[in-house]
Amino acid sequence: MRSDLTCLRTSPLNPNSQSGIKDVSQFSRQLGTLLAFLLLLFLLLPLPASAQAITPGTELTLEQAIDTALRIQPSILAGRFTVKANEATIGQAQANYYPQIAASGSYSKIYPGANNSGIDTPGKYDQYTSTVGLNQTIFDFGKTPTQVTISSLNTESSRFDLNNLLDTVVFNVKQAFYNVLQAQRNRDVAAESVKQFQQHLDQAQGFYNVGTRARIDVTKAEVDLSNARLNLIKAENQIRLSRVTLNNAMGISGSPEYTLKDNLFYVKYGLAFEDALSRVYAQRSDLQSLIKKGEAAKASIDLARKGYLPVLSGNANYNYSGTNFPLTDNWSYGVNLSVPLFTGFYTKYQVAQAQANYDALKANEQSLRLDIYSQVQQGYLTLREAEERIGTSELTVKQATENVDLATGRYQAGVGSPLEVTDALVNLSNAQVAYTQALTDCKNAQATIEKAIGVR
Repeated sequence: MRSDLTCLRTSPLNPNSQSGIKDVSQFSRQLGTLLAFLLLLFLLLPLPASAQAITPGTELTLEQAIDTALRIQPSILAGRFTVKANEATIGQAQANYYPQIAASGSYSKIYPGANNSGIDTPGKYDQYTSTVGLNQTIFDFGKTPTQVTISSLNTESSRFDLNNLLDTVVFNVKQAFYNVLQAQRNRDVAAESVKQFQQHLDQAQGFYNVGTRARIDVTKAEVDLSNARLNLIKAENQIRLSRVTLNNAMGISGSPEYTLKDNLFYVKYGLAFEDALSRVYAQRSDLQSLIKKGEAAKASIDLARKGYLPVLSGNANYNYSGTNFPLTDNWSYGVNLSVPLFTGFYTKYQVAQAQANYDALKANEQSLRLDIYSQVQQGYLTLREAEERIGTSELTVKQATENVDLATGRYQAGVGSPLEVTDALVNLSNAQVAYTQALTDCKNAQATIEKAIGVR
């Protein structure tokens, strides 16, 4: 292709030049082939990062994980469609403001039977009918506006439900993210424990080889190393399990290769308990949703009571009918007043049902308020306890590390027992795991408080 381009630059491109025409034609064919190849390559390429959600090899932050979940989590997509469905009910209710127009047509083959004298009427004939009718509600004593209000309130409730779903998804991602970090740190502790027990085994084997230690020291060190390796296997599998939970929380199918940016460190939570309580009832989406449902239920009581009232409507019709073409046309118009005199107590029970639904929603609202207060209170109590454990477990790790150094030194000096070394290493591992657990509990408690007060 490069030689053709060179030829084009040096060949005269006039209509009378055969070589120029040949070169242009060949270049056009090769350009078309190249474009087709590029199109095929584009179709075969993997989906872009936005469609794949996470590009393999990405170091994923908590904010990126949350953003991914908010974009592709199927439950959120379902929630958005639910809002759209509720928005459509507003239009359905508003349809009663407009005239209703319908058209119909019919054809019948009529075979006359006997008349009143018992004599058969001869002949058969065709009957054609076509009608266009218009019906308009003139006044329904506020039934249509009330129905529109109910649909609007239910739509607002569904929007708050969607916000609550978003809060729940964010909370699930946070918990799963922190649990993966915890599993990774526990894996690192287990790997370090394997390394330390391996070093202890090497020391015991060396002492045994020179005759300063008994064979039981080597055997015990081998058993300790095997147990440490089993713990490492469990820790590795726990990472895989927690990553599955995180992928599910984000809405990701499969297992893309990514790493997590570790943010499992202590930061004092800045929102006081009293401040959280002052904000919680105004920010909780599920509470706001229930309030809107209650308002809709109250309006439903009013709508049910309007069942006792009449409806005034107007109508107009234009039709063609007859047995032969051209058909005869006629038209009519009028008003209709429909008054419900007795409906078998149907309206009465509708009102009773609407009132009961409203009372149930108000009771559920009060129950939710109690639950919200309890959730916030429990979140802060858990947070305080986790913060206290962080300081204590951090000190325990420091002490356990010093104890390992002492036990190892005593064993190397020939005055300590292998049991002291084993206990010291196990205590250090437990202290490190407890410290990580305290950090994770602190983060999860903060996430619980944010979920409880409606902060995403």
